[in-house]
Amino acid sequence: MPLTHRQRHQLRAKLGDRLLAVCYGVGVDSTALLVALKLAGLRPRIITCADLNAEKRLTLDHLDQMQRILAQWGWPPVSMCRKKTLPGTGYDDLFGNCIANQTLPSLAFGMKSCSSKWKRIPQDQLIKGVKSGPNAAEPHPIWIEARRTGQRILKLIGYDCSPADIRRSRNLPEADADFDYEYPLQILGWMRADCIDIITEVLGADHVPVKSACFFCPATKQWELFWLAAHEPDLLERALFLERNALTGRHSRFDEVEFGASWEEMVRSADRFPSSNTTVGLGRNFAWNQWARINDVVDDAFRVKRGAADRARFLIMSDRLRGDDNARDARCVA
Repeated sequence: MPLTHRQRHQLRAKLGDRLLAVCYGVGVDSTALLVALKLAGLRPRIITCADLNAEKRLTLDHLDQMQRILAQWGWPPVSMCRKKTLPGTGYDDLFGNCIANQTLPSLAFGMKSCSSKWKRIPQDQLIKGVKSGPNAAEPHPIWIEARRTGQRILKLIGYDCSPADIRRSRNLPEADADFDYEYPLQILGWMRADCIDIITEVLGADHVPVKSACFFCPATKQWELFWLAAHEPDLLERALFLERNALTGRHSRFDEVEFGASWEEMVRSADRFPSSNTTVGLGRNFAWNQWARINDVVDDAFRVKRGAADRARFLIMSDRLRGDDNARDARCVA
């Protein structure tokens, strides 16, 4: 049995008899969270997921897989939600927001407002409902029941026991005005490898997802950029355009007088790009466009190379740079 008697007891003691709402990110940890709940005999009342219109194709494929699994379990499907903007805004997603404002996602500057605005708030609104505006909707039955009975909804977040996730969970409140929060993977003591193993054992290796993130996420590692170049070059080109649009636009901090060349000229040369502790691109301390140029990923017009030999080289580099701490996911194969 994948869960020990003690683990099952721990989960049921913490989560049993509560109104459970799962925040589903379509990645390894949140998928393992669903599996753990199933093994413990716990059923969430709602599973929410924010649609940013920015996920990789394999992430969307995994979402379809999990919808079928949930139906087999007799569980509620993943409820997708998406922030709607006011008419005339000129954009309806985070990518468009960045393009219109000629800026990078807030994570590039060490902040997380993009996550709050486009992920957390829409999921809260899906549960609580919205009285007016473009996101107007009735509250979910779980919210109505909570108000009627005086119970509090317990939101379950898929943070594992890695040092980074432990830090994240400790910096978050245990409760706010509307919800309580719990981290079942930390109750179980699971690391990322444990999450991969449980998904593989219960659902099969083909149900271990890729890391769920926007294709232009500033937290993307260089091995993932090579993977993106090999598998989804169109998305990488869009991300490169977003970065150029931001760093050469009205907010550009790269003065030709100060740096001796324009930003466009600097990204074409490894030795002329400025060294800085501040954000210089989507990579926070490096520009994706320069990375693409010096690694021969793009041509002179910044189009991703698509030849068979180039794709093979990208896959080799991706595999070479991938560390042992990364998920054993579908990106390990061509």
